Formats: sequence, structure tokens, C-alpha cells
Amino acid sequence: MPLRKLIAALAFVPALAVAQAYPSKPVRIVVPFGPSGVADITTRTLAPKMSDGLGQQVIVDNMPGAGGIRASETVAHAEPDGHTILLLTNGNAVSQALFKSLPYDPVNDFAMISTVGYFSMVIVAGQQSKYKTLREVIAAAKAHPGKLNIGTITPGGTQHLAGELFRTMAGMDALVVPHKTTGEVILAVRQGNVDIAVDFIAPLISGIKSGDLRALAVTAGKRFPGLGDVPTVIEAGVPGYDVASWNALAAPAKTPRAIVDRVRRELEKALAAEDVQKRFTELGVEPRTSTPEALREFFIAESRRWTKVVESAGIPKQ
Repeated sequence: MPLRKLIAALAFVPALAVAQAYPSKPVRIVVPFGPSGVADITTRTLAPKMSDGLGQQVIVDNMPGAGGIRASETVAHAEPDGHTILLLTNGNAVSQALFKSLPYDPVNDFAMISTVGYFSMVIVAGQQSKYKTLREVIAAAKAHPGKLNIGTITPGGTQHLAGELFRTMAGMDALVVPHKTTGEVILAVRQGNVDIAVDFIAPLISGIKSGDLRALAVTAGKRFPGLGDVPTVIEAGVPGYDVASWNALAAPAKTPRAIVDRVRRELEKALAAEDVQKRFTELGVEPRTSTPEALREFFIAESRRWTKVVESAGIPKQ
């Protein structure tokens, strides 16, 4: 065997040994949100499937608060052995724009593994609203500058920034009004206190199906199967508007690539399961994996994109 091939083969042996020995104890996925939210439910849906594949229990550890900083810091500073993993979100991508300082580097302190899924949002009006289409909303906002209100939750959160980006790209002089909870947003739009609202599909779909809410458009670049007759924002007249929340998995930096690849393979298997796909559809989530390299590029692009939105909206850093 040529020396070059021999060296390459010998270099592969330690990596193979690491992958075969992993995991040696339960694997913890740290989720930066409380129980019962879409991110938590999707992670808990995947955990048993990944447990079966890994041969060790996968534990979901909810660690909400501080804009995801606590959860992210915990994983960034954990042992890089693949036993502590972060549910990465677009909240991580926007964190540098929202906070003056962070106790970790959002890019370089993590070994990216793979995307998990994409969560489209939906723009709705109340049942009694005069607006039947998103084009009517945009036309009204342009005809009456400063009069239209857009309800969302959490200043600096995904829904809020999606509303800000929609307002900007649609060329509307409208006010984005954050609320504390999705329940408050739903009540506000049903009562006509806000003209339209933007939130994830999962908590709104029952109201849409019952007729209490009128779906005007989904925010992602393609239609959502569960609301097949609802156009995208692009189709409704705002070219280039393609916004979805997303989740991914990341480990501490310096986690061996063999371990990263093992976790990614088990994630892919779990997402391919029929019952998992059914549950994700119910939650308004499109399962989608990626390579670590593609996730890293995507994360950096998302950070740049949302930093511009935050600066344009004039959201102060905390």
C-alpha cells in the first residue's frame, strides 16, 4: 500500500473508534424553550427514535429564559463529546443583533450538525375583518399610512421580526404591535384591535379551520400542505418574502466529526419515520436535514439577514 494511503487509513482508525464508542451514556438535547411549545414537542417526537438508533436514552432538557442564552451557554461550555446537544434556533442567529454581549460565540463555539425542520408562519385576519386577501391589506395600508396594525408576540422574536420584514418589503407604513402571548394576539385580531396578525401555523390552525380566523398568506416560500388553498406572501404580492422559523442541532465546538456524523444519521432516520412525519405535519413543521457545512453557511446568512431587520426596526440592544 502506498505510504499516502496508509497514513490516511491510519488516521481514519481513531475516528472510527470514537464513533463506535459513542454514546457511552444518555444524550441530552438542551431546548431553549419551556415545555409544550412547537420546538419542545418536535424534539420530544424525535427523542425516542434517536434513542433507539443511538442505543442510549435521549433526554430533552428544557432551559427557557434569557433569550436562549442560558441554554446556548450551557452547551457551548459542555464537554465536546456529543452527549450534550443544543436545539439551535433562528433565535440564536439573531442574538448578536439583540444583545450587547454574549457569553459565547454563536458560530465558532458550536459544531453544527444539521437542520431539523422549518416552521412557516401564517398571516391572519379576524372572521369579521373587511380584508379578504393580503393584497387588500397592503393596498389599504398604502392608502392610509400609519393606520394599520400588525399583531405579533415578543419584541425581537421570530414573529415580531417577520412582521417587521413584511411591513418593510411590502412598502407599508404600518405599526407592528407585540403582545406577551399568542393567546393575546389571537384575541386582539378576533376582536379587531389589530388588523392582521403573524404567528406560527400550529397555534392558529384550529381557529383557521373553524372559521374564527381568516388565513391570508403563509410566510414561507412555498404553500403549507395543511393549508393548501392559502397563498404564500410572495404569491400575494410581495416578491422575495420567504420567512420561516427553523430548528437545528449543534454540539460544542471541537466535537469529533465522527460523532457529529453519527448524530446526523440518527436524526435523518428519525425524521424519515412515518409517524414522525405525520406529527410534524400536524405541527406545521417541514422536516429537512442538511450537512454541517450547509447549516453553518445558512446560520451566518440568517444572522446577517435578521441583523438588518433589527436595525431597520430600531430595536434597542439589551
